[in-house]
Parts: sequence; C-alpha cells; structure tokens
Amino acid sequence: MFNGKAEEAMNFYVSLFSNAGIVSITHYGANEAGVKGTVMHATFKLQGQLFMCIDSSAQHSFTFTPAMSLYIGCESDREIDKLFSALSANGNILCL
Repeated sequence: MFNGKAEEAMNFYVSLFSNAGIVSITHYGANEAGVKGTVMHATFKLQGQLFMCIDSSAQHSFTFTPAMSLYIGCESDREIDKLFSALSANGNILCL
C-alpha cells in the first residue's frame, strides 16, 4: 500500500528482477475515491511470484508500510549484493 507512489515502486521492483513484469494496472479516474491517475489496483510478478499494490484512497498517518518481505533465490553473492544495494538505497535497513 502506497500513498501516491505505487506505480513508481512497482516499476522499480520490476526493473531489478529477471522474469518480472506488470500483469495489470487500473488507475483512479475523475470523481473516484482516489486521486486521479494514481493506482487503484495493480498486479506484477517478480520471478513468477504475483504481488499486488495500491495507492490508498484513505488518509492515514503513515506514508509507507514496511509490513512486506521479499524472498528471492539468488545464484551468487554478486547478485545478492546488487539487489541489497538497490533495495536499501535511500531507505532504512531494519535488523533484529
């Protein structure tokens, strides 16, 4: 769930992984619950796994929920390092 950045995030994830692509996307139109042009509902695949995303039409105090995990099998340490670097750029790394 995003707050106006769902399509940007989806395109970012799809750009990082092989065997990835956008399956479907529906945008809010004029006079609908969400902001016109933002994502009402979208589905995309990363290495065969289906994901969904939306731009929330409800107002709330958070802008992004970290309540999501990606589990991707990598073939090398180099691939792990590349994905970790891209996914953690400009973000927070949450460690236990």
